[in-house]
Amino acid sequence: MTNQDLPSPELPEEEEEEEGGDELYEHHRIRANKKQELLRIDKFLMNRLPHSSRTKIQSAIKAEAVQVNGNPIKSNYRVKPLDLITITLPEPPIDFKVTPEPMELDIRYEDESLLLVNKPAGLVVHPAFGNWTGTLVNGLAYHLSNLPTDRNGEIRPGLVHRIDKDTSGLLVVGKTEYAMTHLSQQFFHHTIERTYLALVWGVPKETQGTVRGHIGRSLKDRKVQAVYPDADHGKEAVTHYKVLRSFQYVSLIQCNLETGRTHQIRVHMKHIGHPLFSDATYGGDKIVYGQRVGAYKAFVEKAFEVMPRQALHAKSLGFVHPVSGEFMHFETELPADFEAVLAKWEQYVS
Repeated sequence: MTNQDLPSPELPEEEEEEEGGDELYEHHRIRANKKQELLRIDKFLMNRLPHSSRTKIQSAIKAEAVQVNGNPIKSNYRVKPLDLITITLPEPPIDFKVTPEPMELDIRYEDESLLLVNKPAGLVVHPAFGNWTGTLVNGLAYHLSNLPTDRNGEIRPGLVHRIDKDTSGLLVVGKTEYAMTHLSQQFFHHTIERTYLALVWGVPKETQGTVRGHIGRSLKDRKVQAVYPDADHGKEAVTHYKVLRSFQYVSLIQCNLETGRTHQIRVHMKHIGHPLFSDATYGGDKIVYGQRVGAYKAFVEKAFEVMPRQALHAKSLGFVHPVSGEFMHFETELPADFEAVLAKWEQYVS
């Protein structure tokens, strides 16, 4: 049965990011019923999206995040029978309050619409079971508390994407409903430019390449992700990589993401035989290349002590500013532990 055959216009066909994905938005696909009466698009969507206010929907229309039959529309558009409506929105808030906490944030850019924060390794991005306080969101709630666009009551004030606790680097935060919606739309259409640096075990045979493979929760261990060969399980994921430097046993690579799945780079690189250095979740916290004896073993153990977390850094972000329409590009330097472990490998192989 197709959506056209459904007896009620109240039932949408929805496509959403898998729970736990790095891109924090919801995507809905709704087919109007054959007997749909002419109705303004904002009223139509308010009846079907319980978490969305008229203001939020109007912001989405303005950001061209609402499309009918593949085309952006104006707020006075009236839905017709069998229209196909797609909408991309920041995820709805979770129904408990975030406690604002004073926190020293490394903010690299800020204006009335958005800010860029450089997250240190070890900082959890948003509250969840076992981490209700001390997260980046708690710090953002405090930082944004005096602004008219205050989002203290939401679980993720302004976030449209995230990075893992032990990954360092840049995150963009929307400070208005319109900015969040506009940025979510860019993530959904893969127009955000994201560059990561990673230290991986071994030297890939090709100096540059693309890893394609659907990513979803492992059927053997629900705590980790796995790569699946087709669409039967998981979500499509695409990672482009390039080898920047080789240290015989490990390599510094650059990764550019098209999609934002949970642990995407970590899972994809393990899938092609090159897990991230010191990544305990995906097997990189032991010697993968080289003999596990003698001076080399001792050296690697010291290197693990220098960088006791996965060697992954979100180096750059590029996107279109929601208000000015200007393309903006930001970069951040490698953190001290990453620089230190590179220096150790450089010294060892030389």
